[in-house]
Amino acid sequence: MKKLFFCLFLQTIAWQAFTQMQGQHLVKVLDAITREPIIAATAVIENTPGGFVTDTLGQFILPEKLLQQHIVLTIRSLGYNSWTGEIGNPANEQIVLLEPSENALETVVVSATMKEVSKDISPIPVEVYTPRYFQKNATPSIFEALSIVNGVRPQLNCNVCNTGDIQINGLDGPYTMITIDGMPIVSGLSTVYGLSGIPNSMVERIEVVKGPASTLYGSEAVGGVINVITKDARTAPRIAVDIFGTNIGEYNLDGAVTAKAKNTHILLGVNYFNFNQRLDINGDNFTDITLQDRISVFSKVNFERKDNRIASLAARYVQENRWGGELQWEPRWRGTDSIYGESIYTKRFEVLGKYQLPSKNRRIMLDVSWNLHDQDSYYGNTLYLGRQQVAFGQMTTDLPLGKHHNALLGAALRFTAYDDSTPATSTPRWFG
Repeated sequence: MKKLFFCLFLQTIAWQAFTQMQGQHLVKVLDAITREPIIAATAVIENTPGGFVTDTLGQFILPEKLLQQHIVLTIRSLGYNSWTGEIGNPANEQIVLLEPSENALETVVVSATMKEVSKDISPIPVEVYTPRYFQKNATPSIFEALSIVNGVRPQLNCNVCNTGDIQINGLDGPYTMITIDGMPIVSGLSTVYGLSGIPNSMVERIEVVKGPASTLYGSEAVGGVINVITKDARTAPRIAVDIFGTNIGEYNLDGAVTAKAKNTHILLGVNYFNFNQRLDINGDNFTDITLQDRISVFSKVNFERKDNRIASLAARYVQENRWGGELQWEPRWRGTDSIYGESIYTKRFEVLGKYQLPSKNRRIMLDVSWNLHDQDSYYGNTLYLGRQQVAFGQMTTDLPLGKHHNALLGAALRFTAYDDSTPATSTPRWFG
């Protein structure tokens, strides 16, 4: 063992000497708090194709030909804030410290006031949860992940089809508003089965406001607000993959990649979840857990603009097939009463965008979203077809009031079109 450590020591000395002789530049990437090396961090030179990845020692080498001019280097790693700096006439070694992003995320919140404010001065308490927190208990979607948050209770309302809602402080699910980037994407028909279709791969953080927030978000937010903040394509890692399975046969795959084209940053993520085991622990000849086969594709584009103004566009598509019922049920029995089963096909498409108007005096934000939810289901031999569209638009601005105060002014407009196979909606209408 001593000989092994001695050989490794000599190898390190020889490597550093070789680097110095060749005039190359060694860059070490370390955690700013623990000073531990960060493995698989990506480094990209501005306006240059390709890049570098840190090794098991948290380091990479810049070739000599790149060091003859000033270069701008950007280093990113999952769970850390990105670092950007110039390297010109470098020494043979440079250390770059990356700050853990979780610390930064906990200091700024947007859900309490619809704008970025420090968590310490927020007039309403806001709890912030990052993917690192939810990794303690691996789950395939936000619905299951929130079960470890105090005061938040995901609840299944049907043991056969596993429809559910999320309660805050004991209030029923309809009083909890779930938003994506502050917009009411998940509402109405989508809350029945749509909560399971939000994958963890698209989440930057989750902000939870417990208690009435209807002043800003409407009557659906009497119990509280769960705001899902999606990842920013500019800071997301180049490649991210998360795979897990359970002993009961659940399999989940999360994958995401990012790319840059001029002033445009693109994030593309895919989630696939499958559970195909017919469990009947209590022996009643009914499935204890609904069988599910679901795929979700998420894409987000962030644009670089003058004065760091915000501009982003995101889209998501979800397709799911789930069923529960008697253990002997097969797809050929769908819509019949020979063997009881509840079969639900869901298709969902969402688009949301944010745009900051080019105003020099104040910050004016325009938020828009649209979603389409299509449900084709049989409960035994009872057919239920449902289709819902929700369009939302909102504009907000800050109005300074003296040196120490400011007011948030804005207007929001929301339209809902709903139609199903029941006599109650023989003529579909828009509701605003």
